[in-house]
Amino acid sequence: MKLFLHRVLTVLAASAGLSACAVQEDKTVSRDVVAFDPSYDGVETRLLDGDLVNFHVEMRDARDEADVVAYSECAAAQYTLIRGYGFARHLRTTVEFQGGIWRGDAVYTISSALPRGLKTIDAEVAVSSCAENRIPTV
Repeated sequence: MKLFLHRVLTVLAASAGLSACAVQEDKTVSRDVVAFDPSYDGVETRLLDGDLVNFHVEMRDARDEADVVAYSECAAAQYTLIRGYGFARHLRTTVEFQGGIWRGDAVYTISSALPRGLKTIDAEVAVSSCAENRIPTV
């Protein structure tokens, strides 16, 4: 009898634990809900070779790496227009966070025609989107 009672209590305890897990809500917070008031601290642009351009960006209070990538993309889009081109292609971006400062190191190619690849940017469209999202450009 004791063994039977012990098994019943074990099953009930396990069931209660599982049902408690099922009742819990998802606590994931959307990026759109998080307060966002970043400080865009500047862009350094280096022409590496012909159409290859390197951008170093710094910002504070980013929500995550995506905000730093967006900042570098906005810089690349504006730079593309300044140079008289219409398109850019993203090659790579590295992001680091240290001492409260987010730093991005991005490389793009710029061109007058739509380049091959999946990560292409129409510079005019991107600059317009940056303005709407209050992300500064070069």
